[in-house]
Amino acid sequence: MELSHQPCPNCNSSDAFSFNVEKGVGKCFSCSEPYPKRGVKYDEETLAKYPLKGAVEPTERPVSGSMKFVGMRGIDAQTMEAYGVLTRVVDGKPVAQEYTYPSGGVKVRSLPHKGFSVRGAFKSDELFGMNLFTLGSSKRLTITEGELDALSAYQMLGGSSGRYENVVVSLPSASPSKNLWANVKDWVDAFEEIILSVDNDERGNEIAEKINNLWPNKVRRVDHGKYKDANEFLQAGKGAEFKSAWWNAPKYVPDNVLHSSSDLLELFDKQENHTYVPTGIAEFDAKAMGLMQGHFTVFKAPTGIGKTELMRFLEWNFLQKGVSFATMHLEETKLRSVLGLVSYDLGDNLTRKDLVEGKGRVDDVRESIKRLGDSELYYQYFLKDGQGEEELIANIRLFKEAYGCRFVLFEPIQDVISVSSEENKESRLAELAVRLSKVAADLNVGIVTIAHTNEDGDVKYCKMIGQRASMIVRLDRDKDAEDEVDRNTTRLYIEKNRPTSEEGYAGSMLFDGKSFTMGAI
Repeated sequence: MELSHQPCPNCNSSDAFSFNVEKGVGKCFSCSEPYPKRGVKYDEETLAKYPLKGAVEPTERPVSGSMKFVGMRGIDAQTMEAYGVLTRVVDGKPVAQEYTYPSGGVKVRSLPHKGFSVRGAFKSDELFGMNLFTLGSSKRLTITEGELDALSAYQMLGGSSGRYENVVVSLPSASPSKNLWANVKDWVDAFEEIILSVDNDERGNEIAEKINNLWPNKVRRVDHGKYKDANEFLQAGKGAEFKSAWWNAPKYVPDNVLHSSSDLLELFDKQENHTYVPTGIAEFDAKAMGLMQGHFTVFKAPTGIGKTELMRFLEWNFLQKGVSFATMHLEETKLRSVLGLVSYDLGDNLTRKDLVEGKGRVDDVRESIKRLGDSELYYQYFLKDGQGEEELIANIRLFKEAYGCRFVLFEPIQDVISVSSEENKESRLAELAVRLSKVAADLNVGIVTIAHTNEDGDVKYCKMIGQRASMIVRLDRDKDAEDEVDRNTTRLYIEKNRPTSEEGYAGSMLFDGKSFTMGAI
């Protein structure tokens, strides 16, 4: 059992410490120190609260105060007695509350703080309260995330009356062990429905998904609305509202499954009106409408066809249309990437600093770069030495979620992976392609990349890149043509088009060597 959000025995944090009862070890997420810490001698109070592995606790120990069934936090004394929850009272003040589990082990909650300790043969593979109810007395089982929530739900549902029992139990912690599920399976199987009243947070969602996987088609989940848990309902005097939510608890569906009418209508209502940006290439836009958000687009070609300059044209098009984007060119310097856009802005080949200085355009270039930076549309990023696909995915999320970028571009995709063997490169590129397609759809961000091809025209190293892409655009140029225009013309052919299904010839781009820019023809 994992006791989380506890006071740290090594620092002043009141809730950053997590203690594993079975292993007798813990860690603080504030000071990052382990428990036990080598060379540190802990006092008896700490060792009692966080017993080390192998520690033997006396069967008898002196205690002070009296044990009573005490109502608190909206829970009445009668409900405390029903669950055998005793409170230790010293000088008229409650100092600890004890929850006895089926095997006799006791979980002790110190008051008024939330610190926990255990006593006796405490086992974390049991549900609190499961020994108090007769199987067959109810068709429904309610499971909460904490002992006081179990008592609260039981009380608000009316306790037990006549032949009908409200069977309400609690998990031993928000991170139950694997042994728990195996140990309670037969007992839980006896119920026709499982109603979950767990927190609406990450841990609560994990619990709901786990229980739903173990008992499919049995699980319903109470909608807590603005309340964190059952006890908050009780303390707010909203017992009737909880009971109504309990009776009307919908069948649990994981958050990665769309099922209800509200789920499906939300797709329609919240879909952005414009999720594509025309490129200015007439034939391409006629077939594809432009570059799509939420899709993974791959432009592929052998070396020297004009892939990088086409990407630069797309970047300039974004700037002209006020579309925010992030870009990375792995085969050129960071300054060259900026000066490539400056050349579009000023209509002149200013791709190298010596050209800028030789043409006497330093001030013009500085003003152009300033406009680029002040636009708040352009983000240039790069991977540091040793970084790869994980950092790329993290950057894409950052640019979309933190900076609002609608598109993220990078090229070439093969250079993201640095490994010695082609076999390893293929498997990692395949995994990257799958992740990119999912991230694009999940975040509604357009991901655009360039891919080198082999002699057969397939994506080099990894066919999966093409399989996972929503759109594949092949680039073609006759580098040996006698005619200068033909020699500098790059033609686009859509080979795969999931958004609109239109394929085939999709326009041509002419490279101007004087300005070092591309334009649609």
